Amino acid sequence: MALILREADVQELIEMDDVIAAVTAAMKELGEGTAQNEPRRRAFAPGGLLNVMFAAYPGGRCTGLKAYTVADGHVRFLIVLFGLDGSLEALIEADFMGAYRTGAASAVAARALARPGPAIVGMIGAGWQAATQALAISRVLEIKELRVFSRHDERRSEFAREQEGQLGVATIAAGSAELAVRGADVVVTMTTSPTPVIEADWVEPHALVICAGSNWRNKAEITPDLVARAQTVVVDQLAAAQLESGDLIAAHAAGKFDWSRAVELGSVVAGKWQRPEGAGITLFESHGLALWDLAAGSIVLAAARERGFGEEVRLF
Repeated sequence: MALILREADVQELIEMDDVIAAVTAAMKELGEGTAQNEPRRRAFAPGGLLNVMFAAYPGGRCTGLKAYTVADGHVRFLIVLFGLDGSLEALIEADFMGAYRTGAASAVAARALARPGPAIVGMIGAGWQAATQALAISRVLEIKELRVFSRHDERRSEFAREQEGQLGVATIAAGSAELAVRGADVVVTMTTSPTPVIEADWVEPHALVICAGSNWRNKAEITPDLVARAQTVVVDQLAAAQLESGDLIAAHAAGKFDWSRAVELGSVVAGKWQRPEGAGITLFESHGLALWDLAAGSIVLAAARERGFGEEVRLF
């Protein structure tokens, strides 16, 4: 019997620490060549868009896919999980889960790539996905100060109050993106902006920059100059980045980045990467992998079966 898990079920069952652990394990498998991930593919239709991405995650004993549609101002996410024997295990509504797995991936990167010690974190964006970025990073780094900038004054002030209350971290609503970024040890961009939201010379020479807001080749959250300044460029998966990393595609077109420089996060987690000597900017380009969805889905499904959540259905 398969389980149908709805958004309310997911919100009750999901725990960020568990998702971070699952995404870490999945990325290690990807780096070792055990897991597989296929980049997102898109089909355009009149009035709508279909996105499909899929993966195999042996450690979670599953294969599966995420499909989501964009139409009439609505986005609808669905994860389909199969067992390794081909049996249908679950159909999971995955909007909330998507925010958690994206945050978890940034936490995996931050734990592996950020310089040790307490960190000032600068956040560009104040939406609900920015909140899960802050939550996840707070689980792997000691945040001594969180700064947030959003174009909307009221929203960034509200976000700062929420994060300070929920995370117990001193949080500042910055008056500009530059004020959020200068002096920060970790910078996170989580925006829908089609054009860069930070400048290269704002970023500290030792900082980790996590770009997580865009997965479109014609959008960029950072400038080619910042890509060029980076000592190390880490991508979630090279094949995915070459399709949809607007930041890196623009930098490559400008002659400021060569794809041979890219290091995959799976290789980092699997211990195949060695940090360069000396201070230098590290850039992590996060665009979203189906493998992360399977990792999150597998632990939510296990919790649902243990606690008796979901609706059982018989198919096939």
